[in-house]
Amino acid sequence: MTTTADRPAPLAGPRPARFRLLADLDAPRNLFANITPNWFAAVMGTGIVAVAAASLPEQFPGLRAAATVVWGLAAALLVAVTVATVVHWRRHPQTARGHARDPIMVMFYGAPPMALLTVGAGLLLLGRYVVGLRLAVDADWALWLAGTTLGLVTAVAVPGLMFTRGRVRPGAAFGGWLMPVVPPLVSASTGALLVPHLADAQARLALLLACYAMFGLSVLASLIVITLIWGRLISHGVGPARLVPTLWLILGPLGQSVTAANLLGLVAHDALPAPYATALRVLGVLYGVPVWGFAVLWTIIAATITLRTARRHLPFSLTWWSFTFPVGTCVTATTTLAVQTGSVVLRVAAAVWYAGLVAAWLTVALRTAHGTARGTLLLPPQAQPAHTAE
Repeated sequence: MTTTADRPAPLAGPRPARFRLLADLDAPRNLFANITPNWFAAVMGTGIVAVAAASLPEQFPGLRAAATVVWGLAAALLVAVTVATVVHWRRHPQTARGHARDPIMVMFYGAPPMALLTVGAGLLLLGRYVVGLRLAVDADWALWLAGTTLGLVTAVAVPGLMFTRGRVRPGAAFGGWLMPVVPPLVSASTGALLVPHLADAQARLALLLACYAMFGLSVLASLIVITLIWGRLISHGVGPARLVPTLWLILGPLGQSVTAANLLGLVAHDALPAPYATALRVLGVLYGVPVWGFAVLWTIIAATITLRTARRHLPFSLTWWSFTFPVGTCVTATTTLAVQTGSVVLRVAAAVWYAGLVAAWLTVALRTAHGTARGTLLLPPQAQPAHTAE
């Protein structure tokens, strides 16, 4: 950060608003003035790179070690963003409460619970080799319970606000509408990792059934939202360029639901007798393969729209993290299907999707680090230019 003495003397005339705002960031209090919930998307996007690598069918030397380092980075980001959010709420309560009144920003209250759940899953899959299994399980339980509670609150509260505040204008649906209803689905897939670590049979059964209930909650709500987004694209076009990355969020419930269905099916025998355990394992494949096919279709559609928009103008913002976590769920979905079916094609597909995930993560992480260092991502939201993707 520069000091006042380091800055050159101002030119004659008023300073541009952008530079006045950048100068305002020199005040430590103002560093936390514009911390929004979507900062937790960086934690989600970083954590999924590690989680996806942990179970990737095609392993190579150094992958697990690299994934552990990335998980450590995600955990550090979780702590940093959480602390920044707490400071933001203490110093700027009016701004923080204003996020709930913003029809776009309120959707991203779904990001904090998914960040907790993703880091917790990475702790159990990778961190256990660093801190030990017992501590990893205990810490993951704490993160899972916190993330699940927050996720269920957002799944009820955010749609409730939409239903009671008044009419939403036609064509308002966008990918962000999925953010508040997907966290219970992440709880379902990460909860499956905890089922084998419960000693009591009834506790295992209760957790398994709760995970399936959250699976249904999120899948049905996501199907409604995806239908609205599809209809909006047909009737109203792609819309503002800055929201185009959120189209990738549709991959989130698709990939996460396939992951959850298969992970829960694999651990069903720990809580249920045959034939139910066998039926649930088969259900994972019967449900997963068709949904995986739609995920491939939507990947092509979203990539086509994104490339078309980028040729015109695709401004960088935190919405670019939509290129990471949803793609990561497709990696885990493909991995679970490959494990269940033994398909070589799916093993290769998982590796290809993971390569795309890493490329997207490196791009977005570097852009985010650069924007944070310059202070541009810490500025209040500015009026966006009238760029559209049409």
